[in-house]
Amino acid sequence: MYGAQDRRLKGMTRVAHARIHPAAIVDAGATLAPDVEIGAFAQIGAGVEIGAGTRIGSHAVIEGATRIGRDNVIAHFACVGVAPQDRKYAGEPTRLEIGDRNIIREYATISRGTEQGGGVTRLGHDNCIMAYAHIAHDCELANHVTVANGASLAGHVWIDDYAILGGFSLVHQFCRFGTLSFSGMGSAINQDVPPYVLVAGHPAHPRGINSTGLRRHGYSSPQVILLRRAYRTLYRSGLPLHEAMCRLRAMAAEAPEVGAMVDFISGSTRGIRR
Repeated sequence: MYGAQDRRLKGMTRVAHARIHPAAIVDAGATLAPDVEIGAFAQIGAGVEIGAGTRIGSHAVIEGATRIGRDNVIAHFACVGVAPQDRKYAGEPTRLEIGDRNIIREYATISRGTEQGGGVTRLGHDNCIMAYAHIAHDCELANHVTVANGASLAGHVWIDDYAILGGFSLVHQFCRFGTLSFSGMGSAINQDVPPYVLVAGHPAHPRGINSTGLRRHGYSSPQVILLRRAYRTLYRSGLPLHEAMCRLRAMAAEAPEVGAMVDFISGSTRGIRR
């Protein structure tokens, strides 16, 4: 995923050529593309690499071995690439990798990885991390993910494409969110959320299929109907999980989307709330 980005970073220049406010503090060991913009009082540490077209707001802090791709926007007072909030962390070299066209808003915090978790926190492309959101160590966000204001991800959380976390959602460590899943405002999630499923509550319970999100992304009415049938089989039929999964596998023969739910649940380590 980051191979092309790695090649682009080789063509970048040192900080003297970027558009840096005189009041910004940029370590000589940072590497910036020529058109990077850095606002007043921002701090950019050694080992940071920032790709073309990226804009850093005033008072933002970017630390550690952090690689940021092209055309990102990191707003005022955001803290990116900071040390993980893990009592076991003892200064080991870990990193943060951010792809292209991400928006990271005011006061959001994103930690580097830990040695125990593989050493890297990773964001893909076109994600929106809203104000005061927190992404902890060793999390992985795919592409087009939205993390709304005040939502918090504990360590090792995995979020797939187009998932949306509502404002002030709380996600327990090692949880996974499938494609186009959705958590309502203020939800507390302590188990995996399968693709296309909407959860809400404290603790979060399944509330239905994310039909609005499905239609926005081009799913047809027959596809949505099939996914609703799959949802009812999984959550409303009263069947034991292994029997519900057998029925879903049969449905997957005519609906690859249902197959995605089956694969996700089969690979779950935390299980799903039913």
